Amino acid sequence: MDGAARIDRIKGGLFGLAVGDALGGTTEFMTESEINKQYGVLTEIIGGGVWQLEPGEVTDDTMMTLAVAEGILQNPLQPVEAIGRRFLEWYASKPKDIGNTIRAVFHHFQGDWFAAAQKAAEELGVSGGNGSLMRCLPVALYYDSLEEIETVTRLQSRMTHVDERCDEACALYCRMAHRLLLGEDLVPVLEQELERTRYEDVLLEEPSCEPTGFVVHSMAWSMHHLLRSDSFEAVIQGAANKGGDSDTIAAIAGGLAGMYYGYEAIPARYKESILIRERLEHTAASLAAVHKL
Repeated sequence: MDGAARIDRIKGGLFGLAVGDALGGTTEFMTESEINKQYGVLTEIIGGGVWQLEPGEVTDDTMMTLAVAEGILQNPLQPVEAIGRRFLEWYASKPKDIGNTIRAVFHHFQGDWFAAAQKAAEELGVSGGNGSLMRCLPVALYYDSLEEIETVTRLQSRMTHVDERCDEACALYCRMAHRLLLGEDLVPVLEQELERTRYEDVLLEEPSCEPTGFVVHSMAWSMHHLLRSDSFEAVIQGAANKGGDSDTIAAIAGGLAGMYYGYEAIPARYKESILIRERLEHTAASLAAVHKL
């Protein structure tokens, strides 16, 4: 793959995630019927919603993804500490949207992310949210080998989520992203990776679960939208108009859709609306510069 194709996919992945996040942020926590009543079909990035977003403002999904990317770029051999510093910088900015698990981890953090995650899981009684899945894409955009990708994505997941289902989803997602970066086709990649996993039913039918923030539900719905859409727009609009944890599901699906269709295929009105687009562009260029495919 030449450099132009590589940057188009990497940039497409980061912008696809951010655009999905910004579109889905308007409808987060709403039901499908509530969305239909208020918006008909939401197709534009207008902000608002439960977080009172500015048009083009992104949430924790995109900001934590950038933290992972920037931490890896700083110290790819041992990225946890560098990623964690960026998590803390983001937290200090008093963001509007922080998931319950991640907020609890920040509360318990005293220098050891894995210990803080364990304490948070014990306190909450659960740790199966989608907060590590939503941010794991940069792992696949930086590292060359699947072994490195799986090791690092599980590490970044365990920084906040002590649950094998989160590890599993991050590894599965990053394998898909790695293959898309190499130029493979979307549907065969998803079909092959989902076969013989807990998500294989989505290949045949719509998920029977609600589109919640539980990692298994979020992954299932993300895969559903990717498998049953024929354009980038259709993927993220499908997720945004389903409601539930729509910003994260649209971000997860949008990351892979953006990689497959490419940055140039993402409508200009979406890309140009993102308030942090310069930071996304810089991060994409940095990832593309170091990647050795």
